[in-house]
Amino acid sequence: MENHLLVQDIFIYPIKSLGGIRLMEADVEERGFRYDRRWMLVDAEGVFVTQRVYPQLALLGVNLNASGLEVFHKKDPLNRIEVPFDLAMGPELVVTVWDDRVVAKTVATHLNTWFSDFLGFSVSLVVMPETSHRKVDPRYAVQGEFVSFADGMPYLIIGQESLNELNARLEFPVSMDRFRPNLVFSGGSPFLEDQLRTIKIGNLPFQIVKPCARCVLITVDQQSGKQGKEPLKTLSTYRSVNNKVYFGQNVVALSVGKIRIGDPIQLQE
Repeated sequence: MENHLLVQDIFIYPIKSLGGIRLMEADVEERGFRYDRRWMLVDAEGVFVTQRVYPQLALLGVNLNASGLEVFHKKDPLNRIEVPFDLAMGPELVVTVWDDRVVAKTVATHLNTWFSDFLGFSVSLVVMPETSHRKVDPRYAVQGEFVSFADGMPYLIIGQESLNELNARLEFPVSMDRFRPNLVFSGGSPFLEDQLRTIKIGNLPFQIVKPCARCVLITVDQQSGKQGKEPLKTLSTYRSVNNKVYFGQNVVALSVGKIRIGDPIQLQE
């Protein structure tokens, strides 16, 4: 059974804490899939803005087109803006993501206005230049990797069976988008990802480095932007270690290339 693991879904979240995009194939880079969490909203102090505090950010969807991102309001799809890939008018500023201080560039003033109007307070959209290097926590890095504006690790993998098992315990099932994975695989047993170490996806090697601790973000319905108690409440009854609730595994890529939906996942010894 464990031999038939396949890539079921590939997701990127270009702007941290906004909607995700499902891709048929993705470019694997050291700091995460190409375009994954390379943009971020920050407040007037330069601190990252997230659904943990502003669940309404779930209402902002993102599309990928040839020249850039398109951000739109899920309840008002005509309310949308374009974020060209190559746009970074500046100035440079130092922004804060958790314990890290990172050099970023402001994208454009008119975009700041759009996002500030949506949230009701002043924010700036920033982008991470290629020259900006935010290191993965050395306790978990394999080759001294860098990471994007993601919480801490370049990739997150979850088995579909793990979600199915959780949903069997919930009165109202939740969808995978609550957990913001980059990779979802089919096959295997629930929580098989907890036992994986080195894997090959297609022909690219990846290393699973640590379980992912979950927070209140998973209680935000990604379609309505409303917050509840589940699935954190149920998960905490059987997926807790030292007061942290775990679901999914953090991963680093050991080489670069391309992976696709349908690629086999092989366990390496």
